[in-house]
Amino acid sequence: MSSEPTLQSAVERMMPSEATELADTRKGRVRVVVVTPERAVLDNTADMVILPMIDGELGVLPGRAPLIGRLGAGELRLKSGNTTQRLFVEAGFVQVRSNVVTVLTSHAEDAAAITAEMATAAATEAEALPAGNALERAAKEKARDRARGLKKVAAKNTIA
Repeated sequence: MSSEPTLQSAVERMMPSEATELADTRKGRVRVVVVTPERAVLDNTADMVILPMIDGELGVLPGRAPLIGRLGAGELRLKSGNTTQRLFVEAGFVQVRSNVVTVLTSHAEDAAAITAEMATAAATEAEALPAGNALERAAKEKARDRARGLKKVAAKNTIA
């Protein structure tokens, strides 16, 4: 049983709107939005997104069930065909809903800019932080997580 075309569907078929054309180009893809307190760092589409979560990596393909999770410091990868776009992101949160991955993080930058020296400096700074009370211990652990993420990304940069 086929449904009758409506006036709106006929118009869309003959003269698609920009929104319809944009939706068509995104079919079978995942939209990724990375936001920091200062600005939106990225708004792009990809075939697959790999996120650094606090307990390992999470791959997101189109059609993924909705979720909200804690982002760990590390490498966020957007795969499109044979190309991969890489970002270093700090800890934060991620939401996956309707083929849109929204990443909220305090800092994000191009992963290629991360060096071993940056990772070493971050580890040194993290170890120098005090750990006298619960708040200081939490801040120290967050700094250590950031340093570990920087180290992993820097190691990949030396291999590539």
